[in-house]
Amino acid sequence: MGPMPKIQPELLTAAAFAPFGCVIESVASTAESMNSERFRRFDALARLDLDAGLDGIISIAECLEPSSLPYEIDLLERHPRGSQAFVPLSACRMIVVVAAAGETVSGDDLRAFVTDGQQGVQYHRGVWHMPLIAFDAGQRFLVVDADDSEHNCDEIHLAEPVLLETPPVWP
Repeated sequence: MGPMPKIQPELLTAAAFAPFGCVIESVASTAESMNSERFRRFDALARLDLDAGLDGIISIAECLEPSSLPYEIDLLERHPRGSQAFVPLSACRMIVVVAAAGETVSGDDLRAFVTDGQQGVQYHRGVWHMPLIAFDAGQRFLVVDADDSEHNCDEIHLAEPVLLETPPVWP
């Protein structure tokens, strides 16, 4: 058996990530003033996409066990009944690994993205993605997804693990 396949993260941009979901970031050109111009508001950065009958929920996830790179990816998940978003609550190093929606996925299908330290992501429903990891204990993420009262998470184990490498640019 040869060496483990590797994946190198690329910088997260809205255009590169579009097949998999939305980048959640505050871009000055999309800002509207509010509250007597004391605030800027960045509207509709992502839209929930949920099956009828499902409620959207907002949660907070906190890292108890930090990960390190290189990181071995052997498990992916998808949410067929609704989109899912993760937004860091403070600046952090964040990497997401995704593959297009479909019934199966392999290591060759994976793409990895590293954020600028402030961006969040929303996965389109059905997009395969690596479970959330963080590189610092205590790191918190706002999570927006479907109320999981019905099955909305499929998991798949890769036939051959893929090694997630340290990105060339790391915030």
